[in-house]
Amino acid sequence: MTDAERLALLDALNAEYAAVYAYGVIDAYASTERDRLVTQYTAAHRARRDSTIDALTAAGATAPPPNAAYTAPFPVDDPIPAANLAVTVETDCTVAWRSVVERADTEPVRRTGIEALTECALRLATWQSILGADPPTVAFPGKA
Repeated sequence: MTDAERLALLDALNAEYAAVYAYGVIDAYASTERDRLVTQYTAAHRARRDSTIDALTAAGATAPPPNAAYTAPFPVDDPIPAANLAVTVETDCTVAWRSVVERADTEPVRRTGIEALTECALRLATWQSILGADPPTVAFPGKA
């Protein structure tokens, strides 16, 4: 694993840590009809977090622990802000995973980045659609 790949994966890991934390907040305030979706997306971020830690560890890098807490960029106290927080989280993750793709020098890291970027972009499009965005996605997800 190159230094650029390691740094990109560390950034993506931090985005995944924040996503797992934020989905706890989202779960507390999302409408009950979204319970299954929130559970599924939380599990996906946990799985991606764990596989990223495993990849870093296998490459001899030390994966830092998550922060004790994360601050939402705006108050979340009902379903609409909860969905907006999900959009923010998925946007942050698409940016991080796109960076992994762009900085990847090896096929396994590039493949991981593409898979993770695709998953985040699909979740982002779902939340955007729930919020009524038209169109619910962009041509190049994760482009800052």
